Amino acid sequence: MKKITFFLVSLAMLSACNNTTNQEEEKIETENTEITVDYQYYGDTISAENAIEASKLYAMLEGQDSLVVKVKGVVNQSCVKKGCWMKMDIGDGKEMRVSFKDYGFFVPTNLGGETATIEGIAKITTTSVEDLKHYAEDGGQSEEEIAAITEPEVAISYVATGVIIE
Repeated sequence: MKKITFFLVSLAMLSACNNTTNQEEEKIETENTEITVDYQYYGDTISAENAIEASKLYAMLEGQDSLVVKVKGVVNQSCVKKGCWMKMDIGDGKEMRVSFKDYGFFVPTNLGGETATIEGIAKITTTSVEDLKHYAEDGGQSEEEIAAITEPEVAISYVATGVIIE
């Protein structure tokens, strides 16, 4: 009895793997189906219109103290304690830290992989070792990782007045 059941299950799996018609139909249905995306808004109400890709920000900041700009990119992480900051991927293995104007709002503490549009001010800053260690602690890093922070960091920092999380 066990051999017959195993044979039937194996036969069903093999025929399902060779059935490309259903997969094509599903793709067609998916392409013609309207997808609803929930957006979450934090801080000031903003729109995603005219946002630049985060990877273009360094070039735009060249020769400027600061820049009022709307940016769209992938969130790598948010503060696991309160959601009082997040890190956004800006390409080439670099991130920018995004804080929120006057700590007037926070984002979810479990972000990672979502797309965000942010509006506010970007600038190149130097973050002290003390602040980097504080951020690492808020980010849930281990004692060893925190102890390994020994140099200040020069990077883009961003103060957002509004955030949209897709």
